[in-house]
Amino acid sequence: MKTNSMCAVFDNVYEYNELQPITSFRSLSTLYFAGKYRLMDFPLSSIVNANIREIFMMVNQDKIQSYLDHLGGGKEWGLDTIGSYLEINFAQEMLRKKYEGVRYFDRIINFIRNYGSAYVVYIGNKMLANVDLKAILKFHQVSGNKVTGVFKQVDRWQIAPDDQLFLFDEENKVVGNHRIHEMSEQEQYNLSMNVYIADADWFVDVLDRAQMSGIVPDATEGLARLMTHEHSSAYEYTGYMQNIHDVMSYFKANMDMLEKTHYDSLLNGSQKVITRIKNEVGNFYTKTSQVSQSLVSTGCKVAGHLDHVVVSRRVKIEEDTQIDHSIVISNAVIKRGAQVSYAIIDKNVVVEPGIVIKGSPERPVVIRKNQVVNQDVIEGS
Repeated sequence: MKTNSMCAVFDNVYEYNELQPITSFRSLSTLYFAGKYRLMDFPLSSIVNANIREIFMMVNQDKIQSYLDHLGGGKEWGLDTIGSYLEINFAQEMLRKKYEGVRYFDRIINFIRNYGSAYVVYIGNKMLANVDLKAILKFHQVSGNKVTGVFKQVDRWQIAPDDQLFLFDEENKVVGNHRIHEMSEQEQYNLSMNVYIADADWFVDVLDRAQMSGIVPDATEGLARLMTHEHSSAYEYTGYMQNIHDVMSYFKANMDMLEKTHYDSLLNGSQKVITRIKNEVGNFYTKTSQVSQSLVSTGCKVAGHLDHVVVSRRVKIEEDTQIDHSIVISNAVIKRGAQVSYAIIDKNVVVEPGIVIKGSPERPVVIRKNQVVNQDVIEGS
C-alpha cells in the first residue's frame, strides 16, 4: 500500500428543487459561478491540488451531458495524463442494484482496492469552498482517526434540511449528528461540509458491510453517523464557504465575489482553482459603458451601466442599459434601454429593448435559459 497516497470519491449527486429553474437544464455541479467557473471546479481542484489522480465520480444519469460538456477530456485538471484515472458511475445504477438485491458498492470497492491508496477522500459537490486536503490528511493521521470529517461553523440560514450537523464533546470528538429540525435554536451550528478522509481498508469494510445490510447508499449521512460511532475528531474549515442549496444561496455566493475579502479567500489563496480554458478575445467596453464593482468574463461587449454584476462569457450589453445586483450568464443579450435589478439572467436569454426586470434582495428574479423577454418581469407585481 502506498503510504500517504489518496484516491477520491467525488459525489456529484446533490440536487435541490429550490434551485429551479436554473438547474432545469444542468446539474447543480455545473452551475456557473463568478463568471468563468462552475461549482464542480472547486471540489475537483481540491482533489487534484492534493496530487490525487485516481477519481471515482458519481453523477446523475439524466444530466450527464452537462458534466461531460464541462469536463471534456479532463486536460485542465491533469486527468488526461498517464497515471491518471477518472471513472464515472451513475448514482441511479447503485439504487437499481440495491433494489434488485445486487451488491451496489462493488464498483467503488474495486476502484479503491485497484489503486492501493492508504486513504480515501469522499467529497460532495454543493459546498463552495477551497479545501486543502493535504492539511486534512495530516490532521487525520495525527488524530489517529479511522475517519475525519470537515465542518464549518455557520448561521441557520446557511443550512439545508438534509444537511448533517455535528455535536462535539470537550475533547473535540464527534458525539452526535443531527439535521436542523432536530436541533434547538443556537447562534451557530457545526455544519458537515461533506468532506471526509478515511483509512482505505476501513472505508472498504464499511461499504461492504453496508451493502450486505441493505442500507440506502447515502454516503454523506452514513459517514456522519460513523463519525459519531467512532468518536472521531473533526477538522474545522475557516475559509470562505457557501452551501449551495437554493436560489438565494447561489445568488449570495456570486454577489460575495464582488467583495475583495471573499474573492481573495476563495480564489486567490495558495490553492489554485482550475476551470476549463476558453481561448477568447478580451472584452470591449464602449465610451458609453460604466462598470463598478463587477466581474466581467472574456468575450463580452459592454456599452451599458453595470453595478454589482457578475457577467459570464460572451455577453452583449447594449447602450442605455442599467444592470445592478445581478448575474448574467453566457451568451445573454441585454438590449438598449433595458433595466435589470436583483436578477439571474440565464444562458442565451435575450432581453428586448426597454424591458424592466426587477427582483428584490430577498428574492431575485430568475429568467430561464433560452428565453426571449418581451414583457416586464417585476417581483410581486
